[in-house]
Amino acid sequence: MVRLLNFFCVAFMGLSILALYHVSEATRVARVELERTNHQIAETRGHISVLQTEWERVAGPARIQQLAELQGMSDTTSVQLSSFDQLPRRGEDTAPLGNTPLHNASAVVPSRPAPATDSGM
Repeated sequence: MVRLLNFFCVAFMGLSILALYHVSEATRVARVELERTNHQIAETRGHISVLQTEWERVAGPARIQQLAELQGMSDTTSVQLSSFDQLPRRGEDTAPLGNTPLHNASAVVPSRPAPATDSGM
């Protein structure tokens, strides 16, 4: 009877050792995956920082102004097309714009010729 009890104790001890080894190995694998994921997060944050800096450079007002001037656009010329007095009142059943003298709201504004320099953009 004592031998049988000793056998079960040794068998239980062996199973306990195997279970602890399994938990230890699973913990090691999880730690490696966590380190890999943390590394990827840090790398992605670095990429995001670089992209934000690049976006601030590309979308900066000075650069947009420079590109607009290269394309012949200018903010110095403004054209007044209409006034609020010429717009129809709400609920009028007349033709669009109430037969006012304003029929076409488009205007052609002469632009300056684009400079021949290339800034490498």
